[in-house]
Amino acid sequence: MIAEKNTNITTIEEDERNNRLITAGGVTGIHDTLEPVIGYAEEPLLPLHEACVPLSDILYNLSFYVELALSETLQEPSDGLTVDESAAIRLYTIEWEKPHRSLYSMLNYTLKTASREELRPYFKYMKLFLTALVKLPCIPPLTVWRGVAKDLSSEFPPGTLVTWWAFSSCTHALSVLENDMYLGSEGDRTLFSVEAINGRTVQAHSHFVTEDEILLLPGTCMEVQSQFSPAVGLHIIHLKQIKPTETLLEPPFEGALLYPPENKKTPWYKKKRTILEITVIVIICIAGMIVGAVLGSRRPSPPSCTLH
Repeated sequence: MIAEKNTNITTIEEDERNNRLITAGGVTGIHDTLEPVIGYAEEPLLPLHEACVPLSDILYNLSFYVELALSETLQEPSDGLTVDESAAIRLYTIEWEKPHRSLYSMLNYTLKTASREELRPYFKYMKLFLTALVKLPCIPPLTVWRGVAKDLSSEFPPGTLVTWWAFSSCTHALSVLENDMYLGSEGDRTLFSVEAINGRTVQAHSHFVTEDEILLLPGTCMEVQSQFSPAVGLHIIHLKQIKPTETLLEPPFEGALLYPPENKKTPWYKKKRTILEITVIVIICIAGMIVGAVLGSRRPSPPSCTLH
């Protein structure tokens, strides 16, 4: 595993699991009233090296992991991202050497529990990271899954509105979380089934190239639809994402879309009503023309003038 700043990049082990898909303890910050995540968008868009400078005293051996992320990034990344944008996503997905906390762990902890002033050292990185994420296409409405190694059913009664303030990693494949490497099949565990509307698939830019990881953005609002327990120790909570009525996450740049554009197509029933109305108007016009023609043909001819 990684030891010092001069560690060879090729010594990273490839059998590590994606810990972002599960939470070892409870879910913090879901019911807390926190300040919106704003201010970071005013930062300049910097290369990854420069964007991470304010974090060098917060994260262990950061320069090594930045180099690792850049070394794994294609020179022409997919989705129209720059190398630094793609590498910013990849850096987020990398697990740090134990016992040191990873970037995603520190960032998400700060998003969930701290004042927004304590988030400021992350602003430059967040500018680059979120710029990259919003360039990725939103997934179509899709059910995704996230797991917690704890019984949280009492905290999520149906009808409850909750907000996830951190970046939340999910998977569309439930079998991933059922694997013994993650939650397994024994002990207390909670599975969140989320009807997501603006998740981003980061697999093409992830350190975990084999997992179809879907990322939900900070400030994701949801309503608890239902919950049930299909097996001993297993609790499934159904959440439905809703658009917040106020800004909880500032877009990273002007014109950036955090949510897919609203479908402005006319509903089918309105289309049928419009077609019917047009048809009636056309029929009335044609009938009027026919009646006019008939009446015109019956009109008496004017008397002829005869010269004597």
